[in-house]
Amino acid sequence: MGERSLSRHLWRVLVLLALSVLINYIDRVNLSLAAPMLKDELGISASQLGLLFSAFFWTYASFQLISGWLVDRYDASWVIAAGFFLWSCATAVTGIVHAFAVLFAVRLVLGVGESVAYPSYSNILARHFPEQHRGLANAAITCGLALGPAIGSVAGGTLMARYGWRPFFITLGCVTLLWLAPWLRWMPRGKASGVARRTVPFSFVLRQRDLWGTSIGQFCSNYPLYFLITWLPYYLVRERHFSMNRMAAIEGVTFAALALSAPLAGWLSDQWIASGASPTLSRKTFMAIGCLGSGGLYMICAVAGPRFTVMALILGTVVLGMAGSNCWAIAQILAGTQASGRWTGIQNFVGNLAGVAVSASTGYVLQRTGHMLGAFVIMLVVGVLGALSWTVLIGPIRLVDWEEAGPGLARSAAAADA
Repeated sequence: MGERSLSRHLWRVLVLLALSVLINYIDRVNLSLAAPMLKDELGISASQLGLLFSAFFWTYASFQLISGWLVDRYDASWVIAAGFFLWSCATAVTGIVHAFAVLFAVRLVLGVGESVAYPSYSNILARHFPEQHRGLANAAITCGLALGPAIGSVAGGTLMARYGWRPFFITLGCVTLLWLAPWLRWMPRGKASGVARRTVPFSFVLRQRDLWGTSIGQFCSNYPLYFLITWLPYYLVRERHFSMNRMAAIEGVTFAALALSAPLAGWLSDQWIASGASPTLSRKTFMAIGCLGSGGLYMICAVAGPRFTVMALILGTVVLGMAGSNCWAIAQILAGTQASGRWTGIQNFVGNLAGVAVSASTGYVLQRTGHMLGAFVIMLVVGVLGALSWTVLIGPIRLVDWEEAGPGLARSAAAADA
């Protein structure tokens, strides 16, 4: 059955990975916090500001496929170290550039650096963490994801208002480089016991129905998350008429709820497996409830009164954490050690298209109708599609039989799964 508890070394690795994704998401959102000051100082137009916002996603999404190949081909611990160094330097350099074109290029570089994160996380967890602990391990990553925007919004906004946006970017980029010191000391090195180095051809990974099930499911799971990150402040202030201070408090509590619910859901799903349930039953149940429950509660948020709106919003985010703690655990089981990086790269590429979709669809609905009710209806539909993808489109959650991919891979898969 494997180890009953994580070793001290793996706990250190997990804490550092969670901290890295927290820093990752602070670096993603800090430009939006600086937008009013940056726009005035550089004299750029609103359309140029929109291009700066989108630049990160262009390279972040497109480089998922390359990053997935890198972490399967080379040691993922070193790949994420290199990516972390690149994205921290890009954050620091943002604070010293004065031309729009250079700033745009720096944001592209930030996306390249951060693209290694999730393929590396998935590869490291698949190689070094026992299956019965991956729910909690992936939940810790989701916790860092949720805390990043929460901490970044409060701390970043306060520090930029006091010291200016340039010192904040420079300091943040330089200070976060300190993460590399403990990582280089404690990162998992080489391959875990029984794990083969051979990887599966990329074309064979693309032919797996389960890959497209997890990818579509990831898109549907990400859709409400990106709505919270992009449109929730506008909705609360313009449509629900909350003050800016009340909006900031609600948004902070919302992401805090996600940060708390994801580890709890991950632990519960692990405990269910440890008690004898199959990964298929445990992981799929949590994903279905997460997608359907969050979609339904967000729909209630759109039609309820002000008090119940906040309650439904927070409860919906709590339920959303059930999906965040298990989506990558499913991918890690299916792909195994040989294809976890490439599988995660493809899944995360499709999943991040949700950021483009939710921005465009919500803006279109708002322009056509004058309100955002239709956007919540879309979220409910996406939630239903997500539940179907995770439960119906994906078959039994077990290691894909990679035998057809080439000679020797069947033996490698058996060794990795032993």
